[in-house]
Amino acid sequence: MEHWIRVEPDVKIYVNDINPLGSRTILFIHGWPANHRMFEYQYNQLIPLGYRCIGVDMRGFGQSDKPTGRYDYNRLADDIRCVIGALGLQNITLGGHSTGGAVAIRYMARHQGYGVSRLALFAAAAPSLIQRPGFPYGTIREVIEQIIQATWQDRPKMLRDFGDMFFYHKVSQPFSDWFFQLGLEAASWSTIAVSEAWLTEELFQDLACIRVPTLIMHGIHDQVCLYPLAVAQHQGIRHSVLIPFENSGHGLFYDERERFNRELSAFAR
Repeated sequence: MEHWIRVEPDVKIYVNDINPLGSRTILFIHGWPANHRMFEYQYNQLIPLGYRCIGVDMRGFGQSDKPTGRYDYNRLADDIRCVIGALGLQNITLGGHSTGGAVAIRYMARHQGYGVSRLALFAAAAPSLIQRPGFPYGTIREVIEQIIQATWQDRPKMLRDFGDMFFYHKVSQPFSDWFFQLGLEAASWSTIAVSEAWLTEELFQDLACIRVPTLIMHGIHDQVCLYPLAVAQHQGIRHSVLIPFENSGHGLFYDERERFNRELSAFAR
């Protein structure tokens, strides 16, 4: 079931509510620069198990509206609050990959985890994607600045290069082409705006606001959100469990999809 949920007078968010009669609900927030369809290998396995899977396209990405203006974590978290309210969701598992994981953390802090009983973080870009004073575990600022500059100059090449470092195991050329197309569906300005937000957004205080059981899954070979970020999340979130994926990079939802789906299903149950 498809929805376009109005989050501002002139902005609607696309939501794909799959198996709405399922007994347990997982709401997925995708990572940059893709959209909700990146989780199709989760939907395919979780739906037969009775799960209701809700995929959200963040503003600027996929089939959602693509306004100019703000793309900070507060704005994106507020969009999620509108989706959860509009669908009347309660006691759900909120799952987020990469930037989507960061937005999920901000949602839990900013909206007191409204409607959420469990949180799942997949290679989350938290508590800071980049290195900061007192936090040497992220990537260096210059790498992000290079991604931003590459998006301005040649967005398709940037997307192709980013896809090449995304997965630990080699993927087929058709799969690579499909993943590349997910990024092309985004607006260039939203792609740039979210990547610029990485330079300023911090989630150190947000971690302490999380009060629900939290599952952290992270590939130890992640070249985008380095594995020490997961350790910092685990240390900062009470009642969290960290599961390292020894044979995964940033795309652990595909690199080790059988294990990923098994762990997520057991946690959400």
